Amino acid sequence: MKLNTNFAVQQTMQLLHIPSPTGYTMHVTQYLLDTLTNMGFKPVRNRKGSVCCTLGGEGRPLALAAHVDTLGLMVRTIKGNGNLMFTRLGGPAYQAVETENVTVITREGKQYSGVVQLRNASTHVNHDMNESKRDDTTLEVLLDENVSNKADVEALGIAPGDFICLDPRARVTESGYIRSRFLDDKLSAGMLLALAKGVADKEITLARKTTIFFSVYEEVGHGASTGLPQDTEDLLVVDMGCVGDDINCTEMQVSICAKDSGGPYDYAMTSELIAISKESGIDYAVDIYPYYGSDAGTALRSGMDIRYALIGAGVYASHGYERSHVKGVENTLRLIEEYVQK
Repeated sequence: MKLNTNFAVQQTMQLLHIPSPTGYTMHVTQYLLDTLTNMGFKPVRNRKGSVCCTLGGEGRPLALAAHVDTLGLMVRTIKGNGNLMFTRLGGPAYQAVETENVTVITREGKQYSGVVQLRNASTHVNHDMNESKRDDTTLEVLLDENVSNKADVEALGIAPGDFICLDPRARVTESGYIRSRFLDDKLSAGMLLALAKGVADKEITLARKTTIFFSVYEEVGHGASTGLPQDTEDLLVVDMGCVGDDINCTEMQVSICAKDSGGPYDYAMTSELIAISKESGIDYAVDIYPYYGSDAGTALRSGMDIRYALIGAGVYASHGYERSHVKGVENTLRLIEEYVQK
């Protein structure tokens, strides 16, 4: 295999440590621009914020897409006691948000740490704590500042509309497991950077015009509605593969999605990916994701006339504290490598 798995994981870790909840992605896209420019490419960022970079090749234009926006929270209101009520950005699981460390970023760029807690969170005071519903009416952010009322918080410069970034808690274990929030979809973005490096280092010879695309509003449903090259014929979305009950994929495999909540993926293109996996001995699974949508559906709804497919390394506990494995990255990279050279 010519694509570098370690490089993909390293880039993933870099991306994970750049906060980028949907709507606050300028820093992570600047990292992409700088990294791709240093490789010798000419990436562009459109007005919406997505990053597009043609790697080379001629004919039969192919785009590979990942997204770098993540789940997050936003300040909804400031309570009288100085705690913050929030609204979700995308769909983070409430049970996974509770007790998480956060950073509140104001419009002026000030940053304050805090934690998400259930209201009245002391077990020795609240005997109904275990039965309490977890949602945006019962969970709140406690700031690590000496505040006791709304005016104290406002004096810090915090206001409704400020972003609240969840701590990713990213790590790679000695056994090869990758644990972090936001592997959906920074793990895939790291793999697309590994593809770019393989092309830049002349390890990969592209069989067709190939573009990589990083969207920034995927988690709220309109990521790839604009920005993909208009001449795109095939769109390969690289997003997380699902792991769970009634799903075939494991964290060590590449999942090929046959159908999600929007319907089946292109039959011919999906069949090509399955055939390549079989021929190359890639450890893969074919899956149906019942509660899942991707940038492929967004591109189709925007009117693009394309074939479309989706692959991704297996990820467990999606929209929570997620887990994958280096072997899953390796198998996904092998499939990408084979596909762009066909």
